[in-house]
Amino acid sequence: MSVKLPEVDQARLEEEWEADKDVLANLAANGDKAMIPRPVDVSFRGSEKDFDRVLTIASQFGFVELDREEDEDGDLFLFLECEQAVDEASIRALTKTCLQIEILCGVEYDGWGCEARTGAVH
Repeated sequence: MSVKLPEVDQARLEEEWEADKDVLANLAANGDKAMIPRPVDVSFRGSEKDFDRVLTIASQFGFVELDREEDEDGDLFLFLECEQAVDEASIRALTKTCLQIEILCGVEYDGWGCEARTGAVH
Protein backbone atom coordinates (compact mmCIF):
# COMPACT_ATOMS: atom_id res chain seq x y z
CA MET A 1 0.00 0.00 0.00
CA SER A 2 1.48 3.31 -0.94
CA VAL A 3 0.30 6.60 0.45
CA LYS A 4 -0.11 9.71 -1.67
CA LEU A 5 1.89 12.34 0.14
CA PRO A 6 0.43 15.83 0.43
CA GLU A 7 2.13 19.04 -0.65
CA VAL A 8 4.02 20.75 2.16
CA ASP A 9 3.65 24.46 2.83
CA GLN A 10 6.87 26.02 1.50
CA ALA A 11 7.03 28.61 4.30
CA ARG A 12 6.79 25.85 6.93
CA LEU A 13 9.49 23.85 5.13
CA GLU A 14 11.81 26.90 5.14
CA GLU A 15 11.08 27.54 8.81
CA GLU A 16 12.07 23.96 9.66
CA TRP A 17 15.16 24.26 7.43
CA GLU A 18 16.35 27.27 9.48
CA ALA A 19 16.23 25.07 12.60
CA ASP A 20 17.83 22.15 10.72
CA LYS A 21 20.75 24.34 9.65
CA ASP A 22 21.51 25.07 13.32
CA VAL A 23 21.57 21.35 14.13
CA LEU A 24 23.81 20.63 11.11
CA ALA A 25 26.17 23.48 12.04
CA ASN A 26 26.40 22.12 15.57
CA LEU A 27 27.19 18.62 14.26
CA ALA A 28 29.83 20.04 11.88
CA ALA A 29 31.40 21.94 14.77
CA ASN A 30 31.81 18.58 16.50
CA GLY A 31 33.68 17.13 13.52
CA ASP A 32 30.70 15.31 12.04
CA LYS A 33 31.08 13.63 8.65
CA ALA A 34 27.57 14.18 7.26
CA MET A 35 27.75 11.37 4.67
CA ILE A 36 28.22 8.63 7.29
CA PRO A 37 24.82 6.95 7.79
CA ARG A 38 23.71 6.76 11.40
CA PRO A 39 20.52 6.42 13.44
CA VAL A 40 18.51 9.64 13.20
CA ASP A 41 15.54 10.11 15.50
CA VAL A 42 12.49 12.25 14.86
CA SER A 43 9.61 13.08 17.17
CA PHE A 44 5.94 13.89 16.78
CA ARG A 45 3.45 15.28 19.31
CA GLY A 46 -0.08 13.92 19.16
CA SER A 47 -2.40 11.22 20.51
CA GLU A 48 -2.03 7.45 20.78
CA LYS A 49 -4.55 6.83 18.00
CA ASP A 50 -2.74 9.28 15.70
CA PHE A 51 0.58 7.60 16.52
CA ASP A 52 -0.70 4.27 15.18
CA ARG A 53 -1.39 5.97 11.85
CA VAL A 54 2.02 7.70 11.94
CA LEU A 55 3.70 4.31 12.42
CA THR A 56 1.81 2.74 9.52
CA ILE A 57 2.94 5.51 7.16
CA ALA A 58 6.41 6.13 8.59
CA SER A 59 7.33 2.44 8.43
CA GLN A 60 7.10 2.71 4.62
CA PHE A 61 9.99 5.21 4.82
CA GLY A 62 12.18 2.96 6.95
CA PHE A 63 11.24 4.40 10.35
CA VAL A 64 10.92 2.20 13.42
CA GLU A 65 9.38 3.14 16.76
CA LEU A 66 11.87 4.04 19.49
CA ASP A 67 9.67 5.24 22.31
CA ARG A 68 6.52 7.02 23.45
CA GLU A 69 6.72 9.55 26.25
CA GLU A 70 4.44 11.92 28.09
CA ASP A 71 5.90 15.27 29.14
CA GLU A 72 5.05 17.17 32.32
CA ASP A 73 2.22 18.98 30.52
CA GLY A 74 0.59 15.69 29.54
CA ASP A 75 1.57 15.98 25.88
CA LEU A 76 2.34 12.66 24.20
CA PHE A 77 5.39 12.25 21.99
CA LEU A 78 6.26 9.46 19.57
CA PHE A 79 9.95 8.94 18.80
CA LEU A 80 10.92 7.21 15.57
CA GLU A 81 14.31 6.32 14.15
CA CYS A 82 15.76 5.67 10.71
CA GLU A 83 19.27 5.07 9.42
CA GLN A 84 20.54 7.77 7.07
CA ALA A 85 23.21 10.35 6.29
CA VAL A 86 22.77 13.92 7.53
CA ASP A 87 24.01 15.94 4.57
CA GLU A 88 21.82 18.85 3.48
CA ALA A 89 19.86 16.92 0.82
CA SER A 90 19.18 13.98 3.17
CA ILE A 91 17.94 16.22 5.97
CA ARG A 92 15.77 18.31 3.64
CA ALA A 93 14.17 15.07 2.42
CA LEU A 94 13.73 13.81 6.00
CA THR A 95 12.08 17.05 7.12
CA LYS A 96 9.76 17.11 4.11
CA THR A 97 8.68 13.50 4.75
CA CYS A 98 8.04 14.28 8.43
CA LEU A 99 5.96 17.35 7.54
CA GLN A 100 3.93 15.22 5.11
CA ILE A 101 3.33 12.67 7.89
CA GLU A 102 2.28 15.59 10.13
CA ILE A 103 -0.35 16.67 7.57
CA LEU A 104 -1.63 13.14 6.93
CA CYS A 105 -1.88 12.13 10.58
CA GLY A 106 -2.86 15.32 12.40
CA VAL A 107 0.24 15.24 14.59
CA GLU A 108 2.90 17.90 15.15
CA TYR A 109 6.41 17.24 13.85
CA ASP A 110 8.85 18.14 16.62
CA GLY A 111 12.26 17.91 14.92
CA TRP A 112 15.14 15.46 14.57
CA GLY A 113 18.45 14.69 16.18
CA CYS A 114 21.42 12.36 16.04
CA GLU A 115 24.92 11.86 17.37
CA ALA A 116 27.89 13.25 15.49
CA ARG A 117 29.84 10.68 13.45
CA THR A 118 33.47 11.63 12.94
CA GLY A 119 34.61 8.37 11.40
CA ALA A 120 36.99 7.92 14.34
CA VAL A 121 37.03 4.57 16.11
CA HIS A 122 36.23 4.94 19.80
